[in-house]
Amino acid sequence: MKYKVFVDGGEGTTGLKIHEYFAKRDDIEILNIDRNRRKDLEERVSFISRADISFLCLPDGAASEIAAAAPKDARILDTSTAHRTNREWTYGMPEISPTRRNEIRESSRVAVPGCHATGVIMLIKPLIESGIVSRDYPFAATSLTGYSGGGKKMIAQYEAGGDPALESPRQYGITQSHKHIPEILAATGISHAPGFMPIVADYFSGMEVTIPVQGCGASKKETLETFKEFYGGQKLVKVVDNLDDGGFVAANRLAGTNRMEITVAGNDENILLIATYDNLGKGASGAAIQNMNIMLGIDEEKGLI
Repeated sequence: MKYKVFVDGGEGTTGLKIHEYFAKRDDIEILNIDRNRRKDLEERVSFISRADISFLCLPDGAASEIAAAAPKDARILDTSTAHRTNREWTYGMPEISPTRRNEIRESSRVAVPGCHATGVIMLIKPLIESGIVSRDYPFAATSLTGYSGGGKKMIAQYEAGGDPALESPRQYGITQSHKHIPEILAATGISHAPGFMPIVADYFSGMEVTIPVQGCGASKKETLETFKEFYGGQKLVKVVDNLDDGGFVAANRLAGTNRMEITVAGNDENILLIATYDNLGKGASGAAIQNMNIMLGIDEEKGLI
């Protein structure tokens, strides 16, 4: 069986990566819109109506516009920020609750999580659900990403070279109002925004999120076991005993994959939660494909391993 898929806005980084995944599959038929009509709202809605699944790889405003115009029963995956906290949409992170896969499978509107938010949420959620920490714990997270996370413009800047500032890691989001914070709050249920320190560095892809936890009442070993139980049986997320490579953890260690690996480092007094993954894989396009597979009722790893 071939599934008809429409990608609206397939010229950006996420859309292009999704097309790369589909090029390796024989069960997907891409519905290609005429380039001269790719901004024609009526024409795009007609493609969404004919597709089994449509991807929105658009700026927030454009994603909101086309989603509102599309038929209610059209099945849509939005990779933008526009609908991640919208209660009428399902947040597409199947690993964070026992019922979430079924909710995704039955939904006609699924919001794909943000890259930074993915690691932060998946490190905080088991602590909250297990009661190791309370919802008002003062979380802080550092998230290091490759420059591909900034899209085509940032990729071009880094690959052109010539700017000494780009040779050094650069912290951003310094106003503490990063666009991923609302979905972190919504998905974890914590009572106030975490301190959030995103950093972009001079490598193409890969992401490392770290969260320190102190005074939680659980040992490092107990915390690790909590994570293993929470994510046990997951296909694309694994909890491992150690990510240490000679005293270092490389942020690009899972670049080019669609997996996430989580560990609990530090010691009993100062626990350090670490998640590594690819910002373009499990942090973006790979997650979109995983959600599509679930919505279609096929193996969620299909085309991702």
